[in-house]
Amino acid sequence: MTTNPIDGAAEFFFKAAQAGDQGIPLPNDLMPPDADAAYQVQDRLQKMWIDAGAGAIVGWKVALTSKVMQELLGVARPCEGAIFASRVHHGDVTVAHGDFVNIGVESEIAVRIAHDLPATGTPYDQDNIRPGVAACMAAIEIVDDRAIDYKLVEAPQLIADNSFNAGCILGPDVTNWQGLDLSALPGRMLINDKVVGEGVGGDALGHPLIPLAWLANNLNQRGTMLRAGDVVLTGSIVATKWLQPGDHMVTEIEGLGQASLSVT
Repeated sequence: MTTNPIDGAAEFFFKAAQAGDQGIPLPNDLMPPDADAAYQVQDRLQKMWIDAGAGAIVGWKVALTSKVMQELLGVARPCEGAIFASRVHHGDVTVAHGDFVNIGVESEIAVRIAHDLPATGTPYDQDNIRPGVAACMAAIEIVDDRAIDYKLVEAPQLIADNSFNAGCILGPDVTNWQGLDLSALPGRMLINDKVVGEGVGGDALGHPLIPLAWLANNLNQRGTMLRAGDVVLTGSIVATKWLQPGDHMVTEIEGLGQASLSVT
């Protein structure tokens, strides 16, 4: 293990995921002291996954945008994580339970970015970011927290570990979304045909475009940006649920369709 705490933390997360280590928290001497250091760890970790064949970064997730998710982790601010090309799926997907340490799912509204969103001197907000959205869709985020005790997780560790993203499943693009009130769209999660969670688009910080704008600004502050074609998961409208072999899970968002996942 390297003595550099930034590289050391990234190496810890990378090796823990590869080894399937359950519940082992980041050692205190490698814990990022703040969000800035945590994003440095995340950047290193992302490069490790890219070098290992996960594919390019083709999108981002915004975590902790709803009250239920903030209460689940005891963290009161959003954070981000990258989505790699090999982890993006479409429609009705089947995955193996053994490919994850502890597979969880979240139901979200996702957006596809129409054009690059560089820093302009004026922060993005819910209104001026609308032209940057080419399509919206129902989505499932796959998360893998390695079965860690959430009482041990604070914001820097979550950020450093790429906000637990392990992929996503996207429903069909809806390009005529502008007439929809995204904040009022009802959504629900079903597992084995039983409704296990419900919410509306506004559960994500009041409107799905608000976390999108937050992400665009945060990436700009970190010297990068959302790019044309990127997919953004705007935050779960229900609390994370954990899946077992044989489970079938569906996200339904009124007006945006659905995405589904089976676990073998």
